[in-house]
Amino acid sequence: MPAGTMATTTRIEEIHVLWISEGMSCDGDTVSMTAATQPSIEDIVLGLIPGIPKVHLHNKVLAYENGEEFVAAFRQAARGELGPFILVVEGSIPNENINGDGYWTSFGNDENGEPITLNTWLDALAPQAWAVVAAGTCATYGGIHAMAGNPTGCMGLADYLGWNFRSQAGLPIVNVPGCPIQPDNFMETLLWVLREAAGNAPMIPLDEQLRPTWLFGKTVHEGCDRGGYYEQADFGRDYNSPKCQVKIGCWGPVVNCNVPKRGWMKGIGGCPNVGGICIACTMPGFPDKFMPFMDQPPGSTLSATLLSPYGRMIRRLRSITNHTANKEPKWHHNGPELTSGYDLGWRG
Repeated sequence: MPAGTMATTTRIEEIHVLWISEGMSCDGDTVSMTAATQPSIEDIVLGLIPGIPKVHLHNKVLAYENGEEFVAAFRQAARGELGPFILVVEGSIPNENINGDGYWTSFGNDENGEPITLNTWLDALAPQAWAVVAAGTCATYGGIHAMAGNPTGCMGLADYLGWNFRSQAGLPIVNVPGCPIQPDNFMETLLWVLREAAGNAPMIPLDEQLRPTWLFGKTVHEGCDRGGYYEQADFGRDYNSPKCQVKIGCWGPVVNCNVPKRGWMKGIGGCPNVGGICIACTMPGFPDKFMPFMDQPPGSTLSATLLSPYGRMIRRLRSITNHTANKEPKWHHNGPELTSGYDLGWRG
């Protein structure tokens, strides 16, 4: 469905958010989400934002319910009895076809007391969901748990459900990568989906990797405060330097992420902003294609070498201009003559 069109003509008044974090995960995305302020999860759940349905959140970290009482909503949804819901998945999806005699991960038990695998839940819930959102790099592209040599054969949600998957509303999977998610990136995305459910927003714009385009359309480098140093070939040699970090392992020039521009919490923080290199945690190829960490990325030596003569020249010329521009014009004086060049005309 093209961007700018409405996913559905039905205006939803009340919706559930079923957040399942039984993927291969550390629950870091849930923890990160609680730090959001634009909007906060409290704003969403308490109905403080106009133009969205009433929201019922089911997240095990934030739930009042325990045990079977908590699982009940998921069981209702699997039976088609819950009403419209958004399925949020946290953690990578293991391959239960290679689990031997056991299972990789589960959530609740069936009528025989046997564990219900995450995959079984996904098979039951995803086709019935109004929208499906993958939270964090593990859920979007597999992440750390899916790296080479892992025993679980795990993958991202789109690899499991299929990249052509469409929800009940006709939406593709919405991927919000990050290890963990940037809090406001996720909540802003969820807010869009909720407004769409209420009939107050067009189809959410996604790129080929199913990421929201307005959040992941630029590189780290394009939003980094250190970018000017790169242009001048002024590179940091250690992590104490405020200068460009490409030569100490930063992947920012090729990574789609807005964290340096947005910060982490209330505009503060973000990896390069606080002296950390970008290790590309929002990218589909993470971590395998970006290892070993803290080494110069391929091409950085060549680009830095080619840039160096130009950068040194520009840096020198700018320093001269800076020195000149830091002096007031010579006609700023309290002498007896006007020396600004003003022409007195006929009065002269």
